[in-house]
Amino acid sequence: MSPHVTVLGTAFGAGLQRGRIEFRQTMTSPQDVWSMMFFPVVALIVMYVLRDNTVPGTGFSLGTQSVPGVLGMNVVFAGMIGLALSLTMDREDGTLLRAKATPNGMTGYLTGKILSRTGAAVAGMLVPLVPAAFLFDGLRLDGASSWLTLAWVLVLGFVAVLPIGAILGSLFDTAQGAGFVALPVMALMGVSGVFYPVASFPDWLQWAAQVFPLYWMSLGLRSAMLPDAMAAAEIGDSWRHLETAAVLGLWATAGLVLAPIVLRRMARRESGSAVATRRQKAQQRLM
Repeated sequence: MSPHVTVLGTAFGAGLQRGRIEFRQTMTSPQDVWSMMFFPVVALIVMYVLRDNTVPGTGFSLGTQSVPGVLGMNVVFAGMIGLALSLTMDREDGTLLRAKATPNGMTGYLTGKILSRTGAAVAGMLVPLVPAAFLFDGLRLDGASSWLTLAWVLVLGFVAVLPIGAILGSLFDTAQGAGFVALPVMALMGVSGVFYPVASFPDWLQWAAQVFPLYWMSLGLRSAMLPDAMAAAEIGDSWRHLETAAVLGLWATAGLVLAPIVLRRMARRESGSAVATRRQKAQQRLM
């Protein structure tokens, strides 16, 4: 085995260990757990309030119809926004600079981030999914095809949004700046069919929603978790699996091409003086 392969293997091993440690710290931190649970808990309350309302043109519960979209939203928060915030915080405290100074340290660093964010996304999904299975009637979770669709949509969706989080984390110098990304994401949630079918929106808003991965992830999850008859409430009266895979695949491909470029440029700009400047600004904000 060549020394290069050995070094990379060591870096990946360190990354896996780092990911496990970060995920354990997240799950044992009351603040992180509350941040993970806040949106799902609020969403569950909203869905429960809407349970007696029906999807237009059907007798199906609007609350139940919203469950898959909320799961997709959790993946976006855990993968995209969570990674963006994590990267900016690590830039502020010098963690990223130390990783850069270590041979293949960035490989191990990114491996750990991907692992910890994946774990957070899975945990964030289980928070609303488990109680929703008992609170809402009509969810289809008892067939192999449902779980297979659920798996490929979640994997492809996570790969689509994770590079976006890496790019956003590279563009902002502070966690406060990256945190503002949540505001447009919340607005996007309103037009992506999370709580209400997109087919009921004006045509221009339907086209706008279909540009972003959240809509397609939510659509794919609805196809896995809702009865086939509910496809009548969607655009084109269809679950559009091929289009879902194509759009999420395009976002994933574009992100995987652009994210390494942006991350390398960001890493080259990291220096001791840059970290010191950020710390000074952070202290001034606290004063």
